Amino acid sequence: MKLVTYRAHVEGAARLGVLLDDLVVDVAALADSMGEVLPDTMLGLIDAGRPGLALLRACLDEADGDFAPGSATALANVTLLAPIPRPRKNIFGIGLNYVEHVAESAASLDTSKDLPKQPVIFSKPPTTVIGPGQGIEHNAKITQQLDWEVELAVIIGTTARRVTRETALAHVFGYSVMIDVSARDNRRAGQWIFSKGQDTYAPFGPCIVTADEIPDPQVLDLWLTVNGVEKQRSNTRHMLFKVDTLISDISSGITLEPGDIIASGTPEGVGAGRTPQEWMWPGDVVVASVEGIGTIRHPVVNATPD
Repeated sequence: MKLVTYRAHVEGAARLGVLLDDLVVDVAALADSMGEVLPDTMLGLIDAGRPGLALLRACLDEADGDFAPGSATALANVTLLAPIPRPRKNIFGIGLNYVEHVAESAASLDTSKDLPKQPVIFSKPPTTVIGPGQGIEHNAKITQQLDWEVELAVIIGTTARRVTRETALAHVFGYSVMIDVSARDNRRAGQWIFSKGQDTYAPFGPCIVTADEIPDPQVLDLWLTVNGVEKQRSNTRHMLFKVDTLISDISSGITLEPGDIIASGTPEGVGAGRTPQEWMWPGDVVVASVEGIGTIRHPVVNATPD
C-alpha cells in the first residue's frame, strides 16, 4: 500500500489516506463506513501494528473500489503533507554510505578517503521535516553552500533492540523518499547536526510504501535533478551498509521505536563533489525520486525573516 498524510482543504486537519492511482481514500472514514475503527494518523496506524494493516487491507478489499460518500477524494483536490509531519524523535541520518560518495567527500569535504568500518550516524531534528512542494529555506546569513542528497528513507514499524541483521527487516513498516539537505559550510569540528539539522532540511514523501511491497530494499534506483538537470542517479545495491545492517547496528545501542526514520545515505553526485562545486539557491527546483515509491519536488526559497 501507498500511505499518505493529506489535507483535504486549507484549514482541514491532517488525515491518513491510502493512495490508489489518482484517488486518496481516507483510512478512518473507510473503516467507519464498514463499522470498523482505524487510526486517522500515520503514527497511529504504525502503532496499530500488523493487525491495523490487516484490517485496512480487509476494508479496501471489501470496498473493492466502491467507496462510501466522503471517504475518497481525487488526488488533485488534496494537499499531500510529509507522511509523518512531526516525527517523535530525531531522524537517524547515515553518512558516507555509498562507495563513490566516500571518494567525492574525501576530495571536497576533508572526510577520510578510507571506507567506514561502521555506519556513520548523525541526526536531524523533527523540525527539519517538510512535505511535498514545500520550500527548502536558504538562509544567506548562515550558508552559501546549500547541497542536495537523495536518500531512501526507512520507517520502523516495531521496536528493534539489539536485533540481528537476519531479523532486522521484519521491523520495517515501510519506505519513503527523503532529501538530506546539507549546509556544507556549517559543519562544526566534525559535527554535522547543525549542517544537516536546520529547519526544512528533510523534505520527505510523497508517501510511505509498506514493506510488503518492497521485499528487497537493495534493488531500487534513486535519482535527483536540480532545475531539470540530473545530478544523482544510482541504485540502493551500492550501499556500503545495507538497510538490515543499519537497523542492526543502530539498535545495538539505541532502541529503534515505531515511527523512527532512518535516512540511509546518498550516492555520488552531490554539489560539493562536482567540479566546479554547485550549490542550491533561491529559485532552484529540486526533484528527488526512488523507484517504486514516488517523487518529491521542492523549490528553494529565501529564509523567512525573523
